[in-house]
Amino acid sequence: METIVKLWPLWAALGLMNLITFFVYAYDKHIARQNRGKRRVPERTLLLLAFLGGCYGAALGMALCRHKTKHTRFLLLVPLAAILWTAALGALIAHLLGAF
Repeated sequence: METIVKLWPLWAALGLMNLITFFVYAYDKHIARQNRGKRRVPERTLLLLAFLGGCYGAALGMALCRHKTKHTRFLLLVPLAAILWTAALGALIAHLLGAF
């Protein structure tokens, strides 16, 4: 268990990434509502943030801000990113605990 705690920089980085991603989704929704000609965040960037570790923040931003919930690409790719990150983190923890 100590080895998992020693990975606190990883957990902090993932937490920060998810927080940033949530706020980017919320910001983009805010800009979309205003519709005053400001540049929106590109969809590619929103998805990239999800795959770079912000998948839980992206899912939360989609749910709480009701943002990109009608886009099939987001409905498929954000959960896929969450599944991949959950599997990767689970494999890392299992490896550190000596499961394999």
